[in-house]
Amino acid sequence: MCMSIKNVEIPYGAYWSTPFTKWQGSLQHLHSMKFAAHVAKDELAKRNIDPLMFDSGVLGMTINQYQSFNGAPWPLYDIGAVNTAGHAVNQVCATSARGLFAAASEIVCGMANVSFLMTADRCSNGPHIYYPNAKGPAGASEDQVTYNMMNDCVGGHSMMQTGENVAKRFDITREELDVVTFRRYEQYQDALKDDQAFQKRYMTLPLSVPTANFKKEETVITGDEGVFPTTLEGLQKLKSIQEGGVITFGNQTHPADGNASAILCRSEEVASLTARPEIKVEVLGFGQARDDLAFMPAAPIEAAKRALAVAGIDIQQVKAIKTHNPFAVNDVAFAKAMNIDVMTMNNYGCSLIWGHPQGPTGMRAIIELIEELVINGGGYGLFTGCAAGDTGMAVVIKVSDR
Repeated sequence: MCMSIKNVEIPYGAYWSTPFTKWQGSLQHLHSMKFAAHVAKDELAKRNIDPLMFDSGVLGMTINQYQSFNGAPWPLYDIGAVNTAGHAVNQVCATSARGLFAAASEIVCGMANVSFLMTADRCSNGPHIYYPNAKGPAGASEDQVTYNMMNDCVGGHSMMQTGENVAKRFDITREELDVVTFRRYEQYQDALKDDQAFQKRYMTLPLSVPTANFKKEETVITGDEGVFPTTLEGLQKLKSIQEGGVITFGNQTHPADGNASAILCRSEEVASLTARPEIKVEVLGFGQARDDLAFMPAAPIEAAKRALAVAGIDIQQVKAIKTHNPFAVNDVAFAKAMNIDVMTMNNYGCSLIWGHPQGPTGMRAIIELIEELVINGGGYGLFTGCAAGDTGMAVVIKVSDR
């Protein structure tokens, strides 16, 4: 199912992302919600945006944190939006697209004029959850992050198995995956050129990382942590994780920590929020889909088709494509299904390379999509990605002169 979106914009520059850091890296000690609010306060101040103007808030987060029970109202209060109502959404890897949909929907429905979307997660040090049994002494427990990555609640399979299944469906070879993975690494290098000029369009660098109580500076980071130096020869030497499979530790992403946020608003509100009034960033459509059990990486294909249909365009009119690609399989399957060149997708970076903190993964990709379109003079952009439960979500945006 899809929803038509009208009169909803993302003010240019009214968004940001932290660097993404590797599992147990420099952000592993920070409470996700508190850190998202900490970053947001600084970024809003830099833009002279008063948080009291937000009449809606959405928190996209997938991994429980201490006292995260209340959801969005806590970080909204922390940033100064003390009378702003809000709610939390979770669609695992598609949380950013789902959060964007939630924020846009409230504007379309007349519930809000300006909505603030925060996405945040910390894969490091995920909670161990115990579920009591009311009728006996022994309950059930799980390590929320690692257990669910390895044990699908319906089929019992791992996330990686879904990638292998889709590789078989589309006759994807190991050689294809290695070449695409190396191409994605090369594209990420473009974001680092000229002293990280592309990333600095939306990311504060260097970033001061606070201590856990947010009273002092713990360290300073200058960019993403966990991006592995990659060569095609190195990728080709890696063994497949499953016997006879095509997925290696090189052609899949890694768990990460970080946050990313964006402001959405009615067109009439843009002038007070945008960094460049002449640039118009419209949200034109969303799509969602669910594929067969254990075929997660294929779900973004149908989701993208539905989002494009809502926007009233076809794939040939799209100037830039970003994907959440936990496996290189995702991109190869998508390109084959849509009859496009896999090598032209994901310029400047993607989750395959800079990591996957779950909630904010897609938000960073959408931010980079906007910036790529601005650099190239505007046009239509497509983001699509998969999520646990064999689902996918997609977003179509358009950048143009106002």
